[in-house]
Order: sequence, then C-alpha cells, then structure tokens
Amino acid sequence: MILKEGMLKEGALKGKNILITGGGTGLGRSMGEYFLELGANLVITSRKLEVLEATAKEMMEQKGGKVLPLACDVREIDQVEKMWEDASSELGEIHVVLNNAAGNFISPTERLSTNAFNTVLDIVLKGTSQVTLTAGKDWIAKKQSGTFLNIVTTYAWTGSGYVVPSAAAKAGVLAMTRSLAVEWAKYGIRSNAIAPGPFPTEGAWSRLLPGDLVKKFDPAKKVPVGRVGEHQELANLAAYLVSDFSSFVNGEVMTIDGGEWLKGAGEFNNLDQIPQEMWDMMEASRGKKP
Repeated sequence: MILKEGMLKEGALKGKNILITGGGTGLGRSMGEYFLELGANLVITSRKLEVLEATAKEMMEQKGGKVLPLACDVREIDQVEKMWEDASSELGEIHVVLNNAAGNFISPTERLSTNAFNTVLDIVLKGTSQVTLTAGKDWIAKKQSGTFLNIVTTYAWTGSGYVVPSAAAKAGVLAMTRSLAVEWAKYGIRSNAIAPGPFPTEGAWSRLLPGDLVKKFDPAKKVPVGRVGEHQELANLAAYLVSDFSSFVNGEVMTIDGGEWLKGAGEFNNLDQIPQEMWDMMEASRGKKP
C-alpha cells in the first residue's frame, strides 16, 4: 500500500540533526524512524531514560544513523537547558526541533483536579514554550537558521469537550507557532505545525479509552475516508515540513485527519454518551482520579 511508503527521496534530510521531544514511543518514534531513513541524526527525549536508550538502540539497528537519548522533563527549565546543551555538545548544530511531547486525560472536566488540569498545561504549553525558547534563543545568538515543527490537534481551534486542558494548551501552542513564524522569520527560523486526527498508538489509546471503550467509540467511524491514519502518512508530512523542500512554508498548520474535524468539530464531543458509571470504571482503571 503506497500510504505505508516513504514519500521523500533518499538523503532528503542528510546532514540534519533533529531533536524530538516525546521521541521514544508512539508517533514521535514513527516520525523519527523515517527521519533516520532520510539521512538525519536524532536526539530523542522524554522522562524515562531506560525507554529512550532501548528505543535508540533499536532505531539505529533498524534504520542506521545516530540516535542520542537524553532524559528531560520539559516542564523543568533546568532540565530543558541541560538537554539542549548536551545535545549540542554531542551532535553540534541542532537544525530542527519537533515539539511532540504531550499529556492528556479524557474526563469530564468537573472530575479533574487542579493538579491534573495543570499537569497537561505544563507538559503541552509550558513544555513546548520552554523547549522553543531555549532552542530559538540559541539559534538567534549564533545566527543559525532553524525549523520548529509542533504537533497540535484539530480541536486546537474548535475546542472539544472531555479534553479541555489539552484543547486549551494545544490552542496556545498553535498561537505561538503562528506568532513566532512572523517574529522569528527574520532570523531564518521557520515555525509550522501539524494537526493530526486519529493515528492510534497502542499505549496512548489504551490509556485514554481502556477496555472495550476503544471499540465502542471507534474513531474510524467519524472519519469521512473511513479509516484511521497510518503512521507513515504522518511521518511523510513531518519529513516534508522539516526538510528544505518546504522552505517557503511558514506559519502553517497542516491538518491530516481524513476530513474528521470537518465532519464534526470536537474530536471527543461524542463522549457525552458515556454514563457516569463507565467514567467511574475508567478512573478505576487508571488507579486514581485525574
């Protein structure tokens, strides 16, 4: 199937060093693997170093290139600055930052604690801004061009029930993307975003919709093209946006969702069908209330 094939020509990212937050698992890993195929070297970050190290080893064995695993909690600016310093020391210039790290709870908002709400804001909005400012200031000081690619979501501009902190945080990231695209273009720094629809990953989807819920609320049923996305499709778009082929693309958010958001705004709005008893079961499956 062509949708599972790489799109860009061999060597399209040769010589580029790309930093991916949340790069050890899921969509971050899928995008990173394709970047390696195209000749890039990677820095992958998350909080769990053991996961990153295992992923880096597997990626290099399967795809070649160099993958540097660095533990970093993007909510902590001292960790972000150290991660950037270590990455630059090891690889030299970092040419691309892919802000992919995220956190989310699917829950009625009135059930969320203040801590749960703030945790999502801190990872998504604060974390993205801290990585962006750290990288951007360094690039500007060194008179080095660079590219930011931020992963947002289609409900960043529509909002969505049951994921309010995520919607608020992603909307902030989208506004920052567009704002810096104008402000920092004079420094040779581009900023773009991708808004993916449903691209299921085993870990994330099983946590968000445990048990039979993922089948009951099958995301493919909301997509006009009748299916969810393949990871390679997202990786193709990401690779284009971080490559020099997209050098005239700046300040854009590209939706890749099979028409889902046009069919019904708010990706999780239909969860009002879930009875209170089922929400109790979902909370119990996570071990505690968010």
